[in-house]
Order: sequence, then structure tokens, then C-alpha cells
Amino acid sequence: MQKKYYKLIACEVLFREICAAAVNCKNIIDVDFVFRGLHDLGEEKMVAKLQAELDAVEPNKYEAILLGYGLCNNGIRGLHSHTTIVVPKAHDCISLFLGSKEKYRKYFDENPGSYFKTSGWLERERNTDASEGTILNQMGYGMDRQKLIELYGEENAEYLEEMIGDMTPHYKKMTYINMGFGMVENDREEAKRMANEKNWEFEELEGDNSLVFRLLNGNESEWNPNEFLVIPPENTIEPSYDEDIIKISGR
Repeated sequence: MQKKYYKLIACEVLFREICAAAVNCKNIIDVDFVFRGLHDLGEEKMVAKLQAELDAVEPNKYEAILLGYGLCNNGIRGLHSHTTIVVPKAHDCISLFLGSKEKYRKYFDENPGSYFKTSGWLERERNTDASEGTILNQMGYGMDRQKLIELYGEENAEYLEEMIGDMTPHYKKMTYINMGFGMVENDREEAKRMANEKNWEFEELEGDNSLVFRLLNGNESEWNPNEFLVIPPENTIEPSYDEDIIKISGR
């Protein structure tokens, strides 16, 4: 079977998962990773950044552009390209880490108030560049108290700590998805520590990288329409507000 030549644009929290899938898939994949904090910029800026990434892809070079994203709070709404786009039908990256939107929906329904972590999320949070300009970075998320005091003064630092600490009041459980990549023992313990600090329950789930692999390893005859949306050139992505999550605009 002839190899396909694809461009992949993906969130960096999927770095290990994408690399593992790329190593083992039959196709040739050129990968660009986009910084994790893009989600924090809001829909307008996220769409603009991803559209710029799509526009920068050389026309006629690739048979398709793969997106390593879910709908992600409408962060891919309106995206289009001169080249066919393929994107998983996923609410967000948690569907990718669990292997399907159905597994995510089942767990979400049975475990309301769950906050998810993977090794990728933990690693990228540790290495977040404050210059990225995300809302959380601008507020001081990830900074220690002394750094906040130096930047904003003691009174403002105390206020910021309280506000950031109150951003997840409806969560009650930390769910660590073990993808089997990286320093799992360390990352598991870090997730447990976070759960203990907030007096949350802790649960570990076994991850499933098969959806990511099928994205990279597939072609138009192999991408299951229940799992992937194939967007022809010059068509756009929009939310479907049903079990499919996303659709081609106007259809």
C-alpha cells in the first residue's frame, strides 16, 4: 500500500502520544506542535493562531492536513484550508487520551466534577513560558508566592492566589490518565499531590492512544466517519451540537 504524506498540526500536550503514533504508522508525517496555552487565549485567538498555521502549509505538498485537536471550546470553529483537513470527532484532548468520544462521554457522565491530567499536561505546565501571554499566565498561574509579590505587591498577590484557587470550585476528583509515556511514577505522584492539596478524590485510568494512531495511520478509505471528520478544501469546520460534535459548515 502506498504511503501517504501528511502535515500534522497538534497541541503539544500530545507530544509523546503523537510521536509514538508517528513512529509506528505507515504514513509519512511532518509535525508542527502548537503551545499548550493556546486554549487559554479564548476562541477568537485560538482560531486565529490555528488558521495561520493552516495558511502557512504549502499548497499541493500534502495529501491532507491532520489536526491533533478536538472541538476544544470552539477553538477549531471556522477553520479551513486549501488542502483537505482531517480532525477527530472529539470534545477535547481527553477524548484523544481515552481513545474515543464515547469513552469520554461515559466517564464524564459517571464521574461529574473530574479534572484530568496526563503526563503531557503535567510536563507542559511545568515548562510553560510566561511570555506566551495566556490568560492564566497573565494572572500569575504557576508562579510561586514570592514571584507574585515581586510582580504585583503583597496585597495583589494574595488576591490573585485566592482567585486562581477558586477557578475550579465544581471539581471534586483528579483523574490521572496513564498513557504509558514519560516518567509515569513521578507524574502519578504529582497528580495525587494536587488532589490531596484540594481534598479531591484521586483515580487513575489507563489511556488509549489508538484514536491518535488511527488519525495518523489512516487514509480516506480508512478514517471511520464516526471518529473523524474529513473537510474538503475551502470548506469550514463548525460545531454540530449533537453526538458527532463537529461537521462541515452548511451540511
